[in-house]
Amino acid sequence: MASRNMLAVQLTEWGSEPTAREVPVPTPTGTELLIAVGAAGLCRSDLHVMDTAPGKFAYSLPMTLGHEVAGTVVEAGPDADHARIGDSVVVHGIWGCGACRNCLRGRENYCLCLGVDANGRRLPLGNGLGHDGGLAQAMLVPHARHLVNTGDLDPVRSAPLADAGLTAYHAISEHRALLDHNSVCAVVGVGGLGHMAVQILRTMGVGQIVAVDTHDDALSLARSLGAHSAATTLSAGLGGNLADVVFDFVGSQRTLEDGLSALAPGGRLVAVGSAGGQLAVSKDLGLATGWSVSAPFWGSAGDLAAVVDLAQRRELEVTSTTFDLIDAVEVYRELRHGHISGRAVVIPPPLEL
Repeated sequence: MASRNMLAVQLTEWGSEPTAREVPVPTPTGTELLIAVGAAGLCRSDLHVMDTAPGKFAYSLPMTLGHEVAGTVVEAGPDADHARIGDSVVVHGIWGCGACRNCLRGRENYCLCLGVDANGRRLPLGNGLGHDGGLAQAMLVPHARHLVNTGDLDPVRSAPLADAGLTAYHAISEHRALLDHNSVCAVVGVGGLGHMAVQILRTMGVGQIVAVDTHDDALSLARSLGAHSAATTLSAGLGGNLADVVFDFVGSQRTLEDGLSALAPGGRLVAVGSAGGQLAVSKDLGLATGWSVSAPFWGSAGDLAAVVDLAQRRELEVTSTTFDLIDAVEVYRELRHGHISGRAVVIPPPLEL
């Protein structure tokens, strides 16, 4: 297998588009497992990586993109768990050390070893983010702890759970104490992550879910998924009410400021999106009595298992459009220009074993 080639979409130069090219099929060593990729999601964070100037990331190029990956374990290294061969899996894309205090707490998404190096460059994080990812016919995973079994869940449905579903779930689950039938919660930005958030809030029994987006099709989608109101502005969606939690999946200057001003006493603004907005926070800004701002990151393997369970019980559905892997570069262009509704998922040709 090591001498065979496969199709992969790789970033070869910082500040440029990726390239579809042939590369060798990797061979697992040690505890590594080889995954035959069934489907991989495309994410706007990939665009941020592509656009980055040299020196910002401690990533070696060329690098295969793709951090939302589902497939089948087809081969294992000599020290790996060979019982996993044949399993249908989704890959947890944060490859923490497994030994630091956060990893031992089940908070691998905050692993102390995945920060920055002495030069301030961001260290490799996981597949498609420093290590070769899943926009290929196959990819290596360093250890079985980075895999969550998906059973008979279709790879197209399970791949986006690795980021879009997981990030939304983690952002929401940290605020369970405020989520009940009396809660007023807003989801700002009903895209790949936001449409998942609407459904997750619905499963948690939130009393009023307000969806905010500038696109009519996104607002229609939000209503169909369980939002109680949907509008182009947060104030219109709330209709004079105040929010217990605002989940901002955009993160622009305007959405962050609007979210902070819409909080009820004791409310929380959760900044998930990374559109460049910044906030000055202070106790004397004249805001609601008691408030907090948080910026959660991705989610743990335990969170991913919970998201997969929701999908298996049909309580969480992915709205996606599928494409062939060879078309991924063009799909990234469409994603950049906002022409993709829901999640873009690419399907590679089957790996020849």
